[in-house]
Amino acid sequence: MIHVERPLGRALVRAATAPSISRMPRVCWKMEQRGFPLHNPWNGRRYLLSQAVTRRLDTMVARHVELLKQMEENPEESYTYGKELASLAQAVSLHERKEAILAEEKSIQELLEECGDDEDMKKECMETLEQCKEDMEALNRKMRTAVLPKDEDDTRSNAIIEIRAGTGGDEAGLFASELRDTYEKTAKAMNFSCETLSESRTDIGGIKETVISVSARGFGGAGADLDADDDDDFQSSVGPYGFLRYESGVHRVQRVPVNDTRIHTSACSVAVLPLLEESGNAEELLPMSELKIETMRSSGAGGQHVNTTDSAVRITHIPTGITASIQDQRSQHKNKDKALKLIAARVRDLQREEESQKRGAARSSLMGGGDRSERIRTYNYPQDRITDHRCKHSTHGISKILEGGSDDGLVSTFFPLLRDMVREEKMTELEEEELRS
Repeated sequence: MIHVERPLGRALVRAATAPSISRMPRVCWKMEQRGFPLHNPWNGRRYLLSQAVTRRLDTMVARHVELLKQMEENPEESYTYGKELASLAQAVSLHERKEAILAEEKSIQELLEECGDDEDMKKECMETLEQCKEDMEALNRKMRTAVLPKDEDDTRSNAIIEIRAGTGGDEAGLFASELRDTYEKTAKAMNFSCETLSESRTDIGGIKETVISVSARGFGGAGADLDADDDDDFQSSVGPYGFLRYESGVHRVQRVPVNDTRIHTSACSVAVLPLLEESGNAEELLPMSELKIETMRSSGAGGQHVNTTDSAVRITHIPTGITASIQDQRSQHKNKDKALKLIAARVRDLQREEESQKRGAARSSLMGGGDRSERIRTYNYPQDRITDHRCKHSTHGISKILEGGSDDGLVSTFFPLLRDMVREEKMTELEEEELRS
């Protein structure tokens, strides 16, 4: 029997190994209970990933080694490898953790075989092996996420939200206003800033159409913390666009108007677009030769300057026919800047959608940002229930959810479920590609 100075404890065994990884995240556990398809990476005493994930992870690690070698051979060109190296860093770190856990398990197994009749030692070894199992399960989930294709806009882009009242008349306009208020409260709770680019209101205080930009203060596009709980701290790993993108689609509301006794059904459409980081990017995407810029006098309520100066601006992207009109500011220059920002986002969103279709990535309404003509959510006021038709999840307490912030608000209630559904779709694609190769 091996002599040790004190009973073998978990801290002693893990002192020189990788840090502990948390148990199954709360949201994943809830999804599993509801029947969502979560891959189980644990099978008996073997820590198994699908062949597609394993091969993809090995490829990423090998590419990281290759890039480091190229940097050593050509240090003057090292800056050209920085972005790709950063994108591979998470996979490499996870791979190193996996090797550390496997090495730890092997050493504990060897020690267990030499324990003899020392029951205390056996107990400590078994507890440590169980912890290795739990750590590897959590690590497998992280590795499955790390190998999936990344959308840089999720972490690096601010957002533009377009809300339009649809069928339902005044009720649709009132609900559009409530949605706008909800998104602004959510942005404030997340320490994001909001700016209204354009807005058209109804006579009773509702909204016909509004466009707002959501930006993160000091936002640098930091990626997810490898040691953070992916589901409890998901806000820290995404930017405004990544957090809000699943709100795109048709929101249907069923409720009794204040001047009626019957239930009315109305709808609002929401479109969430990634916002280009700098004006230079917008000019690169939209050459001035492709734009038709028109100025005109503003219309509607606005004070003495309305209909006296050509402050309103309408910009048309000639190749696509996409337009953007802004008249909220008295300054023509400010209206033009806002219109350029808006039309750049719309054109880029169209290009993203076309590229996604060419790659065959749009497997469902969730992929590529969402089909904005599809009903995604119903707000049933008589039953005080919100149902998201994509993840088949319902929750009660409409008023509380619409008033909530970053933790218990509308967006954060459904974001984890929808994000995990998208991950499962991407994983299915990866595994299908592996079968075809």
